[in-house]
Amino acid sequence: MKLLQGKTGWTLLALAALLFPLFAHNNYLISVATQAFIMALAAIGLNLITGYTGQFNLAHGAFMAVGAYTVGILTVDYQVPFWIAFTLAGVVTALIGLFVGLLSLRLKGHYFSIFTLCVSYIMFLLIEKWESLTHGTVGIMGIPVPTGIGPVQFGTPLSQYYLVLAFLALGIWVMARIVNSLLGRSFMAVRNSDELAEALGIDLMRTKTLSFVLSVVYAGFAGALYAGQVRFLGPDLASEVVTFDLVMFVLVGGIGTLLGPLVGTALVTWMTQGLQFLQDYRMVVFGPVLIALIIFLPDGIVGTWLNRRARRADTTRGKPHA
Repeated sequence: MKLLQGKTGWTLLALAALLFPLFAHNNYLISVATQAFIMALAAIGLNLITGYTGQFNLAHGAFMAVGAYTVGILTVDYQVPFWIAFTLAGVVTALIGLFVGLLSLRLKGHYFSIFTLCVSYIMFLLIEKWESLTHGTVGIMGIPVPTGIGPVQFGTPLSQYYLVLAFLALGIWVMARIVNSLLGRSFMAVRNSDELAEALGIDLMRTKTLSFVLSVVYAGFAGALYAGQVRFLGPDLASEVVTFDLVMFVLVGGIGTLLGPLVGTALVTWMTQGLQFLQDYRMVVFGPVLIALIIFLPDGIVGTWLNRRARRADTTRGKPHA
């Protein structure tokens, strides 16, 4: 297990991701992996506000839809170049996230979660009903693939796989810098106790709002990548089902851990694909397995492993030397 720790572990994961296409049998598996990386990027953002800051946001999937629709509308209806639309997707998501955060983060606990769930449903209705802007239930079709950078083009599943992998790697690196910084410790102080955080001189509203905006920016960029990969958008992307999937990825992998969302996304995606042969009955198997994971590993796979490693380290330090 020591190989999974620190830089060695991340290097092994990076090599596995880089070499995966060599062992994939077809483009379908590569496309599935690409979408899993996109969802992992969004899950990393959700983990920041929920796992590190302790605010359970149930509108995260809707912010992913905001990023996706920003790219879809700008590229299809206004012929804006993809990368400009991609950048604007992050800006638009951040601005909407700032507005929603300033309203919702005045609430605490379940009241905050319920408020964000209502925000998610309002966003879904806006996307579904505002036909002149979002194309309504018809959806947006013909979204262009990401524009090539120099000689590198992104018109194939393999090239899009590596493009999304690069953004995922960048997202992980940025998140690692955030959570290991003084700002990250401020987020965790808020998670542990509002009163304690205030006693330490932390501005609660500013800290929570910053965490919220950063987290939804991850979702916005994930949605922008999703739009360029799938090339079709419908209102279902803004439904609560997407948010619940992201929550599941974080819980299964390990909430409040950097590696958890990646492990959870990969495991749940693999299980979903592996049980496709059961067709309509796959949820009969999939559901109990997820319930068992949450019951017996309440801290998630990565969280449980980290806790056991910490206990072993404490036990070792407590033993008298010969």
